[in-house]
Amino acid sequence: MGYRIGQEMDLMQKLEILADAAKYDVACTSSGVDRKNTGSGTGNCMAAGICHSFSSDGRCISLLKILFTNECIFDCRYCINRRSNDVPRASFTPQEVCDLTMGFYRRNYIEGLFLSSGIFQSPDVTMDLLYQTLYKLRREYNFQGYIHVKAIPGADPEIVERTGYLADRMSVNLELPTAEGLRVLAPQKQRSRMLAPIRQVQMRRQENRQELTLYRHAPKFVPAGQSTQMIIGASGESDFQILKVAEHMYRKYEMKRVFYSAFVRVNDDSLLPALPGGPPLLREHRLYQADWLLRYYGFHTEELLSEERPDFNVLLDPKCDWALRHLEYFPVEVMKADYQTLLRVPGIGVRSAQRIVKTRRLGTLDYGVLKKIGVVLKRAVFFITCGGRQMYPVRLEEDYILRNLLDGKEKLPAGTAPACMQLSLFDDPRFSV
Repeated sequence: MGYRIGQEMDLMQKLEILADAAKYDVACTSSGVDRKNTGSGTGNCMAAGICHSFSSDGRCISLLKILFTNECIFDCRYCINRRSNDVPRASFTPQEVCDLTMGFYRRNYIEGLFLSSGIFQSPDVTMDLLYQTLYKLRREYNFQGYIHVKAIPGADPEIVERTGYLADRMSVNLELPTAEGLRVLAPQKQRSRMLAPIRQVQMRRQENRQELTLYRHAPKFVPAGQSTQMIIGASGESDFQILKVAEHMYRKYEMKRVFYSAFVRVNDDSLLPALPGGPPLLREHRLYQADWLLRYYGFHTEELLSEERPDFNVLLDPKCDWALRHLEYFPVEVMKADYQTLLRVPGIGVRSAQRIVKTRRLGTLDYGVLKKIGVVLKRAVFFITCGGRQMYPVRLEEDYILRNLLDGKEKLPAGTAPACMQLSLFDDPRFSV
């Protein structure tokens, strides 16, 4: 199938526009999949992750992160690429994306490709163009590196499935946490159309796992799983509502990652919040901390927040805040507590909890050993005993512990840094035009 895509710009002009347009897509995940080079192609994929860079606001960004096009048939109020905006427009061809990917890879600038897109003409047309691009990379150029591609809501499920056999990870952005927020700010989009490809990828991955148990060399379908993204602060949802949506995505749709993107006001619209203090980066930070607790620490949303207490404490991370509200569970004796109990202690993470369980089988622990195995004692000391003793006398009182925790000056993301900044490919003089 052929489509007419504008060729009036040279490749570097397109790259400058479409790399900049991709900066609002969050993609700080590692690849999550191992694939060795077979000796017949270019590149490989390591589970440890893609080559990343960091922007000034702390985001971890893959170097070659581009939109296929910033043309779009939709007019979402929060989007810089909406149809009604007067911004420079550009579109790649499948061949141009292949040339860029292979060129940057051979120069050792990237280890993978993150490819998203505006909606060009229709969802079917856009998804087919993405499929053509991935097919060329995998089959004609034999590229074996990591590829993360967006599945387009409303596209033909057959095209989505064919693309899934070429990609390592796929994602569909929920965009806003609730259907009501979507109705107000993006009335042309429907939550059901977004959930359909998410469910399709989940079901096909489950079938593919069964196939791989029977046929070891069966082609893999989206082996690194799928992810999604929500904009935080554009609509009126509470932290409780947002975290409930994330927990639902993890438990019902087997989502690999949910990303939270602090809303950046790029359009002048009366329905968008003014944000006098800038993008809500601290709120985004708290949601990521809570998300970690859901995925790795055994917490549930209702333990961290409630309808009566719907937003996170800006002064404390969610785990410390939970511990202060549940002092009846403390102090925890590290020589006897089970693994799940240790995970709930502020200052004890997944690795340090595993090390505690392993080390105490071989002998006794003391506070020096706890520090060596990674326990953050400046937080944990208020909530634990070791061998029946505290590290030094502390009171198990909320006000006392809160004052001491706040004196520790928790490191937070810089609230004054500009949001959604992406490392520019054009900072390197070798790319000057």
